[in-house]
Amino acid sequence: MLRFPPAGLALGALCLIYLLPGLIGHDPWKPGDATHFGVAYGLLKGGDWLAPTLAGEPFLDQPPLYYWLAAACAKVFGGALDTHDATRLASAAIAAAGLYFLGAGARRLHGGSAASTAILLAVGCIGLLVPLHEHQPRVGTLAASAAFFFGLALMLERPLRAGLVCGLAAGLGALAAGPIVLLVLASAALVTAVGHAAWRTPRAWLGLALACAIAIVLFGGYLWALWHQRPDHFAAWWPVQLASLTPDANWPTRLATHLELQLWYGWPALPLAGWTLWRERRNLLVPGVYLPLAGLVTTAAVLWMTQEARVEEVMPLIVPLVLLAVPGVATLRRGASNALDWFAVMTFSLFSGLIWLGWVAMVSGWPARLARQVTRLEPGFVLQFSALPVALALLLSAAWTGLIVTSPRGPNRGTIHWAMGVVTLWGLVGALWMPWIDYGKSYRKLAESLARALPQQTDCIAGRDLGDAQRASFEYFAGVVTKPDGSIGARRCSLLLVQQTGRNPASASLTGWEKIWEDRRPGDRQERFRLYRRD
Repeated sequence: MLRFPPAGLALGALCLIYLLPGLIGHDPWKPGDATHFGVAYGLLKGGDWLAPTLAGEPFLDQPPLYYWLAAACAKVFGGALDTHDATRLASAAIAAAGLYFLGAGARRLHGGSAASTAILLAVGCIGLLVPLHEHQPRVGTLAASAAFFFGLALMLERPLRAGLVCGLAAGLGALAAGPIVLLVLASAALVTAVGHAAWRTPRAWLGLALACAIAIVLFGGYLWALWHQRPDHFAAWWPVQLASLTPDANWPTRLATHLELQLWYGWPALPLAGWTLWRERRNLLVPGVYLPLAGLVTTAAVLWMTQEARVEEVMPLIVPLVLLAVPGVATLRRGASNALDWFAVMTFSLFSGLIWLGWVAMVSGWPARLARQVTRLEPGFVLQFSALPVALALLLSAAWTGLIVTSPRGPNRGTIHWAMGVVTLWGLVGALWMPWIDYGKSYRKLAESLARALPQQTDCIAGRDLGDAQRASFEYFAGVVTKPDGSIGARRCSLLLVQQTGRNPASASLTGWEKIWEDRRPGDRQERFRLYRRD
């Protein structure tokens, strides 16, 4: 009989089912998925591993560790998978590490079945769904935060081992997502060590000192190598990284946006964390409450002041939020627990039914109104029936129904149903709707259309107003690499590729150019691409 909450192999299988659907089987999508794949693709084409590029131009947003791992995944799995699917496995590997350390930290702080509860809560967090299933270096902030908080919890008993874990987490996290990781984790460690007597000991400070040394060696070593080997790239890249640590002029007005994001991003961990705080309001200095609370407050403050309210930027918040929510699951009152359970069952059953209904409309044309809406959103799309995805979707739906009927009552029932509901819903989308979504978000057909329009003799192509995702997609699908318009290299180009957004007409500055091609993705009414030849 399946153990509740699931643990061991059953929990691992659940995480696997959560991570794989939507990870492979589709093209790179805009914006982030295609952009970050483009950087990894540049490494695979022989690019500079110290100073990554995107479509031939320096890429200044992130350090290279994620792209190293993505390229390594392509080397290992490229024979079995398309290149873009193989590189995307890096996100799954990092996310799996994050879930493991999150469970380990919860067990260290709360004991018992806390590891399973923590992982189930993280799987159920709506905001993690998309970033964990695309090319996204910020996934490294989730894994780094989880390992770092596990290290802080371990610091009370084994400070040297904890220092090693914390140092590796901070250093590798910074190499994946930038120095903002160091700022977030150092702030959490400082507040924890200064504010609580359990961490204010010589042994704990020794462990923290070791962590600092390791993080400095890892991240500082990369900075030195970049400065020494690629000084021009370092001179352009480092100011961008420092700017990410500096509060901008608009940070006081972002609080409402950040709070609004968290209302759905961290659900259902957010209300459970609130219940833990209310129940333990007189025991906030208990290590299992104080550590995640200190981490939550400091992480939220740093991100609020330095980062925009976007799902990929606030992933470090999930770790302390979940660790704080774990005790709330076991102590939740029966009425509230039943309400969470009922809400999960009704919500995910309803939306699962709607996904099936949408698939039926795409296959059969019934209901006619829904079928017309599907066609209107993605003109020209025709779904080809495939037995395997449908069989997997049926199996997933049957498992969801069986879980509802057979799961025993208990404090974890609502959490299990919520996590399994997310897995079911995401799996159904991946099995039944993925071709439709991919048709609308891929640049493959557009890039192939551009390649056919190119003259046989082409010296070079200048690009104007092209986004990173578009440049990466054109290089991957069509081998088209553009030079930035206005640069020295672009002045001699006989072709000009222009991306125009909205309904604005062609720029008046294109005098002396003849338009030879124009196209857009079928369902995108905003983006339009035009290719010009010099008169």
